[in-house]
Amino acid sequence: MILQFRMEEVCYNTFNTLRLGTTVEDTMRPANFSAQSPGRVVQAGQDQSTYYWAFVPDPLPPRLVYTPRLLHVLSKADRAVGELAGLGRTLHNPWLLVQPFLRREAVLSSRIEGTEADLTDVYAYEAGVRKGLPPDVREVHNYVRALQHGLARLQTLPVSLRLMREIHAILMEGVRGEHATPGEFRRSQNWIGPPGCTLNEATFVPPPPEHLMPALDAWEKYLHTEDEHPPLVRLALIHYQFEAIHPFLDGNGRIGRLLLVLLMVDWEILPLPLLYLSAYFEESREVYYESLLRVSTQGAWEDWVVFFLQGVVEQAQDALRRMKRLQDLRLTWREQMTRKRVSANLLKLIDILFEKPEITSREAAERTGLTVQGARRLLRHLLEADILVAVGSKYHRRYRAPEIWKVLE
Repeated sequence: MILQFRMEEVCYNTFNTLRLGTTVEDTMRPANFSAQSPGRVVQAGQDQSTYYWAFVPDPLPPRLVYTPRLLHVLSKADRAVGELAGLGRTLHNPWLLVQPFLRREAVLSSRIEGTEADLTDVYAYEAGVRKGLPPDVREVHNYVRALQHGLARLQTLPVSLRLMREIHAILMEGVRGEHATPGEFRRSQNWIGPPGCTLNEATFVPPPPEHLMPALDAWEKYLHTEDEHPPLVRLALIHYQFEAIHPFLDGNGRIGRLLLVLLMVDWEILPLPLLYLSAYFEESREVYYESLLRVSTQGAWEDWVVFFLQGVVEQAQDALRRMKRLQDLRLTWREQMTRKRVSANLLKLIDILFEKPEITSREAAERTGLTVQGARRLLRHLLEADILVAVGSKYHRRYRAPEIWKVLE
């Protein structure tokens, strides 16, 4: 029997903006897969009444031809990432700048799945000043926690199936989809297609449960086996393969994008989590999904890898611009306050703002080691200098650094 528990939501979460039709040509059937497809279409189900078609990808790596077009964008991507890595190594306190970008990534990656939370909601939730917020905010907060957990675990555990299960358990804790076996690979069939589609109307059906673990084992083996492909190209191949396998009942898109960040740090492509692709995928959502699908059906590896590398170029350049603006802003504010002979705690609070550009007086007190009254005096100095503005009600007052906010948004 095919389990159909929550599958309608899986369809919605994955293709909620593609508006794909449900004609025969759009459904999952062998005729849609060419001889160049990097896998095989298998029939699954227990009897004729429950038979369906599913795709099982071949193990990585595929045969990829390095055309001039591909080599050109690869060269640009290598240069952009190299420059970003160089900046990351020169930062005075890099984690001050990493934390807000991490939350921005959480917002954008979750938005692809249909959430509507923004950075304001996330910081308010973390500060505990808002109650009864939509579940969307908890989902974004869980993404932050999952990514932080993954980065910490890299000290003792490489990116692996085990780590993937750990971050999935955190991602799905207490949110919609939490009943979909958090931290466990699926034991039933899922599928991808238009909102509300049935299995027989699906655009793409990943491997049946009995094919799942062999596919995942081969995927993990490729993670730890070097080949002739450059690291950035390998990331593109690995991301496609993960999405084609779709190993969880829910949360596959977010886990797949989160893994890219972890791999760039784990492989030392970047010294810190400085590059995120969710903004690019969100802006090009239809092309993103169509490119992934065309790899499965047509073996269109070059188009997918070029699309992926173009995202690396754009987001690396974007991160460079934003981080340089933040560096300049921090230097300007510290010089401005130093001329006024302010306390060391005020300079410390300025640095904290780059990690948390929206803060409460209680948080400021905890981070500086002062009393709440002492922290409020520092906050007043920054309000008078137009570095901060007060937001929220009298009883839920927060202090926001609008110039930092502009950089993040």
